[in-house]
Amino acid sequence: MTQSVAKVKKTPPGPLEYMRRWPMQAWLVGVTVFLYAPLITLMIFSFNDSKRNIVWQGFTLKYYVKALTNESLIQAFTNSLVIAFFSTIISVVVGAMAAILLWRFRFPGKTALDGAMSIPIVVPEICMGVGMLVFFAKVFPWPQGMIWPLNLGAIIIAHVSFSFPFVAVVVRARLASFNRELEEAAKDLGASEIRTLLDVLVPHIKPSLLAGGLLAFTLSLDDFVITFFTAGPDTVTFPVKVYSMVRFSVTPEVNAASTILIVVTVILTFFALKFQGSDALTAGHGAADKK
Repeated sequence: MTQSVAKVKKTPPGPLEYMRRWPMQAWLVGVTVFLYAPLITLMIFSFNDSKRNIVWQGFTLKYYVKALTNESLIQAFTNSLVIAFFSTIISVVVGAMAAILLWRFRFPGKTALDGAMSIPIVVPEICMGVGMLVFFAKVFPWPQGMIWPLNLGAIIIAHVSFSFPFVAVVVRARLASFNRELEEAAKDLGASEIRTLLDVLVPHIKPSLLAGGLLAFTLSLDDFVITFFTAGPDTVTFPVKVYSMVRFSVTPEVNAASTILIVVTVILTFFALKFQGSDALTAGHGAADKK
């Protein structure tokens, strides 16, 4: 028995067993280190008991206390969360409607509209930022001095403009696997267009809606360039605040604030996947597969 187990372990990898080959394993390790080493370094130095971030002096939590008691930093973080929340909701709705429109209907100018939706994805952010600056300065001036959170309206609109195309791309990819005969069956049974949309189509694209929402939330939360050009003098978001702090020096307080943002993003993603359950894992499989 022991000899047979040893023989199985020493069996050379097959032609398609790439993960058992050491070059592929080394490549994956290298890519993982390349992606996560900067984040891990940032988190480690957020506990550094030194004003000079490049010199390790000891472990401390005082910079987390400073970050959590910094009123301007907390206000900026709150602004970013509110902007990301509203822009995500609007982006999911608009992006899903645009995806369904381009997937289901044929109309003049469909190709042009499809291409136009890709522009916010491929255009450099600096161009989008300058365009938004001109738009809100000359075409649609957003009122100044409004109460919170109405003063964030211009930034929310700007974030929706570059977030909803990403949602539309994700939803359209999911719609490609939809069986249109299900819609026809629902209509034959007397369901209206609205009931068919809510009871047949929306459950099918639910995983893509969640994935697109998470993508839109992340893009909005960490956006700097477009927000920098769109924000008014009295509105500061978390990335803009961190940038203003980094202009003087990269202190452990900046690392602590960035670490908090990373942790919050990871926690929100975890709970979103938790609430979703196993729908994303079983998407596209039949009932027999689930059993």
